[in-house]
Amino acid sequence: MDQTAFLSSLAGSEPPPDLSVHLQALWWLGRGAPERAHHLVQVLEDTGAAAIHAHVHRLEGDEGNALYWYGRAGLPFCTEPIKAEWQALVGRFL
Repeated sequence: MDQTAFLSSLAGSEPPPDLSVHLQALWWLGRGAPERAHHLVQVLEDTGAAAIHAHVHRLEGDEGNALYWYGRAGLPFCTEPIKAEWQALVGRFL
């Protein structure tokens, strides 16, 4: 799947079945459902999930928790616009 197909899939009511858990979380974020995304990534242990987890907390305005998860991801606190960070994360996992 490429970025165009991923973005087009946001018109559906459920993420495409072949998406990784990371992309499913980003799909739910793209649909405005951060609680669904949070539920998916909070049980994963990898740095990619930690980066998405940080993004979710930043989106919620919880900078302290976001900072913790950026650290777990090995990343500095993101200062880019939220949408730009989401797009970069989508690109990372596609």
